[in-house]
Amino acid sequence: MSKVSIGLRGWRFEESEIFTEEGEFRSLSEIPDDTRQRLVRLTYLQGEPCMACHSVYGDEEKHRSKEATIVYGEPTSEVLLCGEHEADFLYWFREINNADTAGIDDVQMVFMQWFENGNRSPDGYGGLEHVVTDPDSLPSPPDADELTRRLNEEYDGKRKRIDLQTGEISWIDETADTTDDESDLDFSRDYPTT
Repeated sequence: MSKVSIGLRGWRFEESEIFTEEGEFRSLSEIPDDTRQRLVRLTYLQGEPCMACHSVYGDEEKHRSKEATIVYGEPTSEVLLCGEHEADFLYWFREINNADTAGIDDVQMVFMQWFENGNRSPDGYGGLEHVVTDPDSLPSPPDADELTRRLNEEYDGKRKRIDLQTGEISWIDETADTTDDESDLDFSRDYPTT
């Protein structure tokens, strides 16, 4: 089988690891850990702004940032980019950084420092040629509710929790006492409200 991007270009998945023969997403328990972590993380990243645009416009003008269409780096330290800023990242990664940060968690921080210092790719610098056979059929990852439903359907009442920021999956201990015995909160006291 071939590799495919899901939701955002950049991260590539082996089709056979995530899709059944019928083209449906596999159960999360059937997907290898690293692949599952990236797939779950994508549900959090979709709709986020391009980090380079956000750097240019700042928080006050964040609405002017383009939506990210590309993801590079490792989960939780990824670089989200729009098509316009992909060449800047690729130039930095190939020519300036010499791929020294490949596979490490600092890639986001190091690239953003370089970009925020006013550095850009030269005019006409070639980006990456993405092979897109049918851009409208780029599959979207299941949303968070669907991921949770699929994750829990196999476990006979036991529940798991997905951390959408890290992609970590953990069991929910529904019998655990969640009160904090050391809490300074006094339930007999009237607290001010707004």
